[in-house]
This record gives sequence, C-alpha cells and structure tokens, in this order.
Amino acid sequence: MNIFLDDTLCRKKLYPFTYTRHVSDIRVGIFTIKEKWALLTQAAIFTNAAMAPKDAIQVDANLLPTAKNFLSILHGIASDVKCLNNPWDIYQLNDWAIREDMHLINPPNPGADMLAANQFINPQQVFIEDSAQVNFCLINASAGPVYIGKNAAVMEGCMLRGPIAICDNALVKMGAKIYGGTTIGPNCVAGGEIKNAVFFAHSNKAHDGYLGDSVIGECCNLGAGTSNSNVKNNASAVKYFSGKNDAGIVAGTKAGLLMGDYSRCAINTSFNTGTIVGVCCNIFGNEMPAKYSGNFLWGKERYIFEKAIADIDNWKKLKGGQITENEISLLKQLYHQQ
Repeated sequence: MNIFLDDTLCRKKLYPFTYTRHVSDIRVGIFTIKEKWALLTQAAIFTNAAMAPKDAIQVDANLLPTAKNFLSILHGIASDVKCLNNPWDIYQLNDWAIREDMHLINPPNPGADMLAANQFINPQQVFIEDSAQVNFCLINASAGPVYIGKNAAVMEGCMLRGPIAICDNALVKMGAKIYGGTTIGPNCVAGGEIKNAVFFAHSNKAHDGYLGDSVIGECCNLGAGTSNSNVKNNASAVKYFSGKNDAGIVAGTKAGLLMGDYSRCAINTSFNTGTIVGVCCNIFGNEMPAKYSGNFLWGKERYIFEKAIADIDNWKKLKGGQITENEISLLKQLYHQQ
C-alpha cells in the first residue's frame, strides 16, 4: 500500500510550525502524524506529490489517524475524525492523542525493580521502555496513561501526572512537575512546571518556570525562569494574532505560547497569554515580548542570516548534531520571503 499525505490546503493554517516542516511531521501525542500512519498501516508514506506513485491513496495530512478510524479515512468515509486546523489544536488535542497513540505500541509495565524505586498510582497504566531510567519519582496514572520512551531519563523527585509522553532520549530534570496532556519530544530536556504542552524534538526548558497550553518547536531553548500566561485575568477568551493588523482568532479561554523552530528566549522571559513566536527568533529585553513575533528576529531587530545559521549550528552541536544543507536552504528561502 502507498499513502500520499497532502498538506496543500492546510499548510498555511499551521504556521509557524509548517514554515519548516510538512504538516505530517507535526508531533501530537507520542508520534508525528506520519509516524502514526506508518505504525497503523505498514505502508510506504509519501509527502511529495512528485514522488508518490500513481496508485497512492491521497489523504489530507492534517487528519489524525487512530486504530479505530484509519481504515475509514483511507476509504474516504470517516465522519468523525479529529484534525489540525489551527496550531493551537496541537496542545488542545494532545491529551486525547496520547491516549490514542498508546494503542499503537506495546511497551512493558514497570518491573519489580522499577516499582521498588518509585511510587506509582495505577501502575497498570504506566508504560516504561526497558532502556529508560526512572528513580525516586511519583507517577500518577489514575487520570491517564504515562509513557516513558527508550533511553529517556526521569531524574529524582519528579512528579508526573498522566496522560504524559516522555519520548525517546528525553531528559526530565530533578523535581519537575509535569501535568496531563504533555509531550516531551525526542531528545528534549524538561524542567520546572509544565502542563498540557507539546515539545516537538531537540528543545530545552531545563529550569524552573511555568509553561502551559503551549507548543514548542524543534531546536528551541527557554532560558531559566521563563514562564508564560495561559489564562487572562478576567478569564475571557484568548486570541492569537498573526500580524500587526490581524483581528486575531479566538482559541478558547486557555492559550499559551506557540514557538517556531530554532527560537530562543533569555532568562526570566515572561510571555503573555496567546503569544506566537516565529522561526529563528532570539527573544530578550526588559519588556514583555510582543504577542506576535515574526521570523528571524534578534530582539526587535532583523536577525542577520549568517549569524542566525551559525547560532543554530552552535545549538545543534550541543545536542550532538549540526545544521544540514537542506535546513540552510529552507531557512534562506524563508528569510528572503519576509
């Protein structure tokens, strides 16, 4: 079977995250959309129309397949399928998506040594890969499952309340408090207090501070003490804005930070309710950041492209990688579109 995931009609709706990735590479739950399709079907998955075989089944890339509905989606008869129409749908659907993704894997429950080294509530809903390291933690799965991936490490004193996904090679720092609806993506570092938030991959929130109802892209770094507001003081509806003259779109009463790939912020940064930060921004200064920051900003100035690329490469080297020619080409194209 061949499947072509088409994001032609939905890509622009999911900025800033789809400036730098195909819609199917968005992580919601444990897996990206593309990974979900691969696990469900064992099919060859294509995201480029020019590369897809003529017999490939075309599917809108923003649809979220599950074990219950994927066959209906493939036959074009699904009537009750969740999808990503806005970037905030990622965190709003993440609780549900973690629960659904648990049907796609078969990790073990905690063994005797793991049970002895930690305190569990409802351990039947805790799933820890054999290579993960978890010690002296409190893990409560009474409200939803907790998944801890391969080679992940959850350090001493952490409190986890499901549904949560700690993905492969992620690190949760000592004393972290992580609430339901949260995904810590592959090779991410998490600390402080996190609630209903999604980290894609290779990003850091290593220190104290609150992050709630938010999505953090790849290769991002939140400085120590960074926090965001996710609820207005009058509890009214929150709007996200995508430009200075934009009327905004209501996202609900809880809306936090949406940060695009390769962006960073200084220590003690405070983000307002419903804030969007674009791709490759370095946020710092004495004032609260604007509710919308475009791409390639150094404070309030234009980020020099060569400097931006060098800084990204430095950050990637901290994670054992380096920037690729494909990334540079994509970012150069985006830079000159601004």
